[in-house]
Amino acid sequence: MTKDSGPTGPTAPATPTPTTTRTPTPATPTTSTAPTAPLNLSLNLSRTTATAARVLRQLRHDPRSIALMILIPCVMLFLLRYVFDGSPRTFDSIGASLLGIFPLITMFLVTSIATLRERTSGTLERLLALPLGKGDLIAGYALAFGALAIVQSALATGLALWLLDLDVMGSPWLLLLVALLDALLGTALGLFVSAFAASEFQAVQFMPAVIFPQLLLCGLFTPRDTMHPALEAVSNVLPMSYAVDGMNEVLTHTDMTAEFVRDALIVAGCALLVLTLGAATLRRRTA
Repeated sequence: MTKDSGPTGPTAPATPTPTTTRTPTPATPTTSTAPTAPLNLSLNLSRTTATAARVLRQLRHDPRSIALMILIPCVMLFLLRYVFDGSPRTFDSIGASLLGIFPLITMFLVTSIATLRERTSGTLERLLALPLGKGDLIAGYALAFGALAIVQSALATGLALWLLDLDVMGSPWLLLLVALLDALLGTALGLFVSAFAASEFQAVQFMPAVIFPQLLLCGLFTPRDTMHPALEAVSNVLPMSYAVDGMNEVLTHTDMTAEFVRDALIVAGCALLVLTLGAATLRRRTA
């Protein structure tokens, strides 16, 4: 007789397999090594001319601005001639100076307002998002408005000399050169101050601050050497003073003088300096 081995005992529990927990490796912080974009004031001829062409296409659809830039100086000279109809010598003495001042004022107004309109509409911000340097942009605007300044100065000079009988001893080409430099200076000043205005109304408000002091101290109303010494010192650093001096040199001298060359170079240098400052202060964000 076989012996019963009895009930089978309980099965021993399986030993749990130890699980290996991975400790997450902390992410190594990545440091961006992309350099900050430098201030790009370099010039590219194709981009500059493309910007100028775009500005001229826009101005073509704005006849009021074109009329303001080109016709207003001619109208002002015409009115001035017949204001002094009984004293033509007075027109001869101040007409040459105003031939440079009127284009400067009109180009300042139109350029500052047109550039600010580009900023407030967002066009300027979109343009600067492209591979377009600030120097290209400012130079393009200066080239476009400078082309209009050539037309404006030529019409005003021709009107003053051949229709209004402005009597000057020097060459009409020298008179045209100073008028053109004055118009370019007004363009540069307009581009510069537009960076500090938040609206078109504020751009116009810069005119009393930028243009009127120069108008009073440029020697148009009284010789600069008869002013108070402090005012004379201020007038010596204002570009409009040298614009008026250059016009007076053409008015009273038959040949190109050293003083005329100095005055023309100072006006051109001031225009170039203000354009450079305008490119440096140009903001990418919309005002």
